[in-house]
Amino acid sequence: MKKELLRAFYDLIPEVKGQLFDDVASNRTRYLTVLLEEIYQEHNASAVLRSCDCFGIQELHVVESKNQYKVQRDIARGAGRWVDLFNYNEGTTPLMDAVSKLKSQGYKIAALTPDATLSVFDIPLDQPLALSFGTEWEGISDEIREVADYKVAIPMVGFTESFNVSVSVALTLQALRQRLVVSDLDWKLTEEEQTDVKLKWCQRYMRNGDVVRKELEKRLANQL
Repeated sequence: MKKELLRAFYDLIPEVKGQLFDDVASNRTRYLTVLLEEIYQEHNASAVLRSCDCFGIQELHVVESKNQYKVQRDIARGAGRWVDLFNYNEGTTPLMDAVSKLKSQGYKIAALTPDATLSVFDIPLDQPLALSFGTEWEGISDEIREVADYKVAIPMVGFTESFNVSVSVALTLQALRQRLVVSDLDWKLTEEEQTDVKLKWCQRYMRNGDVVRKELEKRLANQL
């Protein structure tokens, strides 16, 4: 049913767009994901979202119990259409709620901090990783330090103590994605997962995409 639905969507969008969806989805991953703690500068929030899309990261998890996650369109460049964003802003422990959810899905938590001795080039990749990044000024929280499976650093040789958070995300994703590409790990989305993602993209690409999907599903159901 989903494949038939996707073909029906593709009949309604430009052929070149459908081909682009196919190409991009074939390189998408959930093996790596990003967890942001209380990012409050809009340009950083937007740049992280854009980096996730550029490096094929399908999901971004954002804890915003103190600071609302806001995106600047001119920086994000439409990345919000293509990346699945999960917000944690309810209850008394949204950060731990995010961590618990990710661990239940099989992720190891890797907290990025300049004082770590383990490099992003050496962190084990035998299990999916959720990469945790802290606030612009304070870095990762004590809570994350306590529950993280790994504490990881980006090697630096200058006087400055750390990279900007959005730069840290981009550098880390680039390093780890390259390691995945040359590995034997099964890190890409399955065919079924790719279909699900492409259906979401079609909905977001089209005006009133949710309505269009319901109409297409109804039409396909009547053909059975």
